[in-house]
Amino acid sequence: MRKLLIALLIAIMAAGSACSQDKPLQSKQTERRDGLVFIQGGTFTNTKSNFFGKSERLSDFYIGQYEVTQQEWTEVMGHNPSAFQGENLPVEMVSWYDAVEYCNKRSIKEGLKPYYNIDKSKKDPNNTSQHDNMKWTVTVDPEADGYRLPTEAEWEYAASGGQQSKGYTYSGSSDADEAAWYWRNAGDKYLSGDWNWPIIENNRNTTKAVGLKKPNELGLYDMSGNVREWCWNWYGDSLDSSSGSYRVVKGGGWIGGLINNAVSYRGKFEANGFGPDQGFRVVRSG
Repeated sequence: MRKLLIALLIAIMAAGSACSQDKPLQSKQTERRDGLVFIQGGTFTNTKSNFFGKSERLSDFYIGQYEVTQQEWTEVMGHNPSAFQGENLPVEMVSWYDAVEYCNKRSIKEGLKPYYNIDKSKKDPNNTSQHDNMKWTVTVDPEADGYRLPTEAEWEYAASGGQQSKGYTYSGSSDADEAAWYWRNAGDKYLSGDWNWPIIENNRNTTKAVGLKKPNELGLYDMSGNVREWCWNWYGDSLDSSSGSYRVVKGGGWIGGLINNAVSYRGKFEANGFGPDQGFRVVRSG
């Protein structure tokens, strides 16, 4: 109970500090709509991307400037599952299924057509997990204008700066401390040495209010660090797997190390999994 109270106090302090920050600079080369940033489509220019040199060409789309916050989540879903509580903190402790439900419910609330068709009674034959007891069948309506999760390619393209990319390793910098909250800098003091969970826990590491670190070339925040972000895709040997046991997660988080924060890092998590470093951001088609 004592640890929980301390964690809550830290989260409140973090959220409070966010309010005192100057408003993020608005990029002259980006357009914003309802908290989303317009991303001009094209091929990948960041040589560090998994998609660089491939035929992948993306259409225009909009992506959240920030990770979905607890305030945004609560306004749509009516409850807050997060371990670290604070309106401006990213929502966490949400599964992939929670995220797609949020997208549909937010779409309906805003008068948009839901992007996902969710059948909770039918087991998804493409889900090969032995531990996911939900296995909802989720299909898409490509003509819908509602909210959705980014594809892995969309996420990596946006995180690496799109057509404005400067070739950074992390989203917005090649210095992780400029752009990301991760295990070394997300607690009471800056940690050194090897990753060690007891040390991280004793350092009272937590999520941080969105938008406090340096944005990337497109004005997007926290695409490296803070919380890992769900993507639509299955995780597999190829970048376009049509089935699997896991969904892709990107961006690392406050628990993760440097490698997890790189824009190219491919994380994985079972769709029914959730944790205090697991969140997401939303996308709408351009």
